[in-house]
Amino acid sequence: MRVSLSMNRGLVVIVCGLALGLAACREAQAPAPADAPLVQALDEQGAPLFKVDPFWPKPLPNKWSMQQVVDLYVDVDDHVWIINRPADARPDEIGAQANPARVDCCVTGPVIVHFDPEGNMVNAWGGPDHHAGWPGRLQTIGMDREKNVYVSGTMPGDSIIKFSGDGTFLWDFGHRGPKVPANQVKMNNQQTDIFPPGIGAFELDEEAREIYVSDGFLNKRILVYDLDTGAFKRGWGGHGMPLSEIDNEPTPPYTWTGAPPPDQKTFAPALHCVHRSRDGLVYVCERGMNRVQVFKTDGTWVQDFHIRPETMARGPECGGIWHATQPPCGTVYNLALSRDPEQKYVFVADGTNNRVWILDRKSGKNLGSFGGNGRYAGQLHWIDAIKVDSKGNIYTGEVEDGKRVQKFVPVMVPANQ
Repeated sequence: MRVSLSMNRGLVVIVCGLALGLAACREAQAPAPADAPLVQALDEQGAPLFKVDPFWPKPLPNKWSMQQVVDLYVDVDDHVWIINRPADARPDEIGAQANPARVDCCVTGPVIVHFDPEGNMVNAWGGPDHHAGWPGRLQTIGMDREKNVYVSGTMPGDSIIKFSGDGTFLWDFGHRGPKVPANQVKMNNQQTDIFPPGIGAFELDEEAREIYVSDGFLNKRILVYDLDTGAFKRGWGGHGMPLSEIDNEPTPPYTWTGAPPPDQKTFAPALHCVHRSRDGLVYVCERGMNRVQVFKTDGTWVQDFHIRPETMARGPECGGIWHATQPPCGTVYNLALSRDPEQKYVFVADGTNNRVWILDRKSGKNLGSFGGNGRYAGQLHWIDAIKVDSKGNIYTGEVEDGKRVQKFVPVMVPANQ
């Protein structure tokens, strides 16, 4: 099943505070009678409406600099945890840590930062000297019900490590490859003992005591391991392909003419996320094909969602972070599922078009979007992370020089309006 999103199909979702239908925003936010139940407002396409909270979070203390928010997580108490990755801090951002300080602010702060629902920082910890197994380039953060923190990275020798909420080391997933230059790592989609390129993304399934690993920054597969022992259990490639059938060749580029990339069953790196729904479906972010592949937990392919497929997905003309001449490629950087009982919506973070796309989860139909490239509150620049809390608030993280976390709250209206 192929579901495509394009820019001419009603992509207006009101983000109050931007120049997008301010009259409609005022109407949606009109005071309701004290006894009237409130529901989230929808636009004409059925997309839920959100408005940015420009004062969330509060500034970091101690002159700490907010750097690339490459991933974030909302725990069981609706507290928000972010990766504040300092690897790409610029001199003008951290000039206060010189001796003597060259500017008034700022300095490099801890890497794991914990906020309460009001945006107050609760605690912060972590960094290259925190633990011997600390990832060389952090990419993903996850948490369990006990609010233990798991982090992974994408340099050779990186794995997944587990800490308590206060930063005490608890467990190492292992399966580390050798610490060698990245250009010496070779693709191998058949072996399951180690992760030579590091681990880009993962998801915990605490009910089944399993951990899903998206091994797709170099390789082209999803692997599942026992959460307690680290033992390998199963894996698959694009469209449920057995590991033995996945080739070990780079995905070829294509000539971009404004059309979608050529269709293929095999995964096309980078695979930026893997997430599981309550009803037992697994969603994989496939940036190299502008699509989300959906599976059952045993690897059976279910369907594809194509996200703004006419965007250039991969190739030599794709720029990375700080590229001087070329923009990035691919549209599926991460996704989050809504927290209603049916998990009706999929929110897709598109760091190339700098939008959050809103999909109907069952059909993959595009319902709308919000964001747009920019630095004002409610706009997005290189969005890379997205999560939803139990109240339906959406949190986003931005990398490159976006470098912030934002909160979007539901626009509520009387139920009979």
